[in-house]
Amino acid sequence: MTDDTSARHLAILHDLNHHFVRSVAEADVQWFDRHLSQDFHNTNPDGTLIDRAAFLAQIGRGSPVTGLHEHSVKIRLLGDFAIIHAQTSYTRADGSPGRGWYTDDWHLTPEGWRCVSAHVSRS
Repeated sequence: MTDDTSARHLAILHDLNHHFVRSVAEADVQWFDRHLSQDFHNTNPDGTLIDRAAFLAQIGRGSPVTGLHEHSVKIRLLGDFAIIHAQTSYTRADGSPGRGWYTDDWHLTPEGWRCVSAHVSRS
């Protein structure tokens, strides 16, 4: 992969990462439907592992937190695979501040980058 190609992919992944977080905050199921692989799985903060259909249903119910933002984003591009690590900040339902981390795994397909898995933790 050339430096120009890598830079282009990193920019795309940065944008996808931002919209992933935005889509959680806004319950944007349609965005996820377009950008998740068919075999996507998510590990929730409580440790449960859910498949794509359960994740889309969960997103559709809305987030239990508000003011969700990503920070300290690190994108590792490994050919046609990428790993994104980032920190989050948010406000809990009781008004207290919260923080967490997530890791999302992306695969470059002929249709573009698709998220294949995600893991979320909150503190």
